[in-house]
Amino acid sequence: MATKLKRSYRFALRSSGYITGLSSLLLAIFLRVFDIFNPWAVLAFALALFLICFFIIQIRVEHFIYKRVKRIYDDVSLLEKEDFRDQPVTTDMQTLTREIERFANNKKIEIEALKIRETYRKEFLGNVSHELKTPLFTVQGYIETLLDGALDDKAVRKKYLQRAAKGVERLIYIVRDLDMITKLETGDLHLEKEAFDIVELVQNVFDMMEMKAAKKNINLTFDMKYTKPVMVYADRERIQQVITNLVVNSIKYGKEDGTTEVSIEDLIKNKVIIRVTDNGEGIQQQNIPRLFERFYRVDKSGNRKEGGSGLGLSIVKHIIEAHKERIYVESVFGVGSEFSFTLERAKDIKDPVRVKKGVKTA
Repeated sequence: MATKLKRSYRFALRSSGYITGLSSLLLAIFLRVFDIFNPWAVLAFALALFLICFFIIQIRVEHFIYKRVKRIYDDVSLLEKEDFRDQPVTTDMQTLTREIERFANNKKIEIEALKIRETYRKEFLGNVSHELKTPLFTVQGYIETLLDGALDDKAVRKKYLQRAAKGVERLIYIVRDLDMITKLETGDLHLEKEAFDIVELVQNVFDMMEMKAAKKNINLTFDMKYTKPVMVYADRERIQQVITNLVVNSIKYGKEDGTTEVSIEDLIKNKVIIRVTDNGEGIQQQNIPRLFERFYRVDKSGNRKEGGSGLGLSIVKHIIEAHKERIYVESVFGVGSEFSFTLERAKDIKDPVRVKKGVKTA
């Protein structure tokens, strides 16, 4: 598609005017010195010079800007050809300068975004390598030990095979979670939405996590006694996974003898917000923007004693976004954290939940 040229004569007019004015002044002085001054001759000279200068300068400017600058634009790989399709290349220097500055600023932003993505990609690959390396080496070590002679010892054989099985189980856990995130990101994971009682679902999660919480003497509780069902419209299995991941996370980073509290509140007419609050160690502010990244851990020590794939919060975020809902996090380091997310209320159920006044939602 040929690029259109938008002509601007301002530069040529000004330049021709300057040249004509100066030349005419010098000619008038010369004629005056030799006493042959003729104003009509000077005027004719000025007009002819102006026209000649204008056409020469205009043609040269168009040739320079349109041919050479356009060629430079085409040769620079960072500038997309679409940049020239919406508007023609102009011969006006001020407009050209503005366009070049705009291009430069846009490309600078794109380059910075690419650098951020590259940094994230390197961190992600490093984290994946680290997460997979540990169970792989564990399984490899136990199998090699068995092959080296421990296979004949029945007690050792059983113990090592059990440990190797745990390593394989962790690998499957990580790969399964990665597969789920990929499907959520690409839209390949189908959500089977239905109306269900979110209070009952939370209670089921509490029942499943009771033993895990008991190890740290953490109390799993609601903020109040819900006497009526709170019906929401979502994928029950996926929302159970969301709440499970958030409760597990609160237990993992919670304090001994702490509390994990879940509240369900009206947000707007057709929305409810579910909050999972704990009084654990909290999160430093600089870590909050990256909490939902894959494998991102606040604890940089590499300690894996709490287990998990490192993908829990990332899965939570993707499931909520797949429902076209929002998730929020608030935390004060040393005080505790609150994760909250919105869900659509089931349309056929009304007035099932108490509204709390003056509660911040983001």
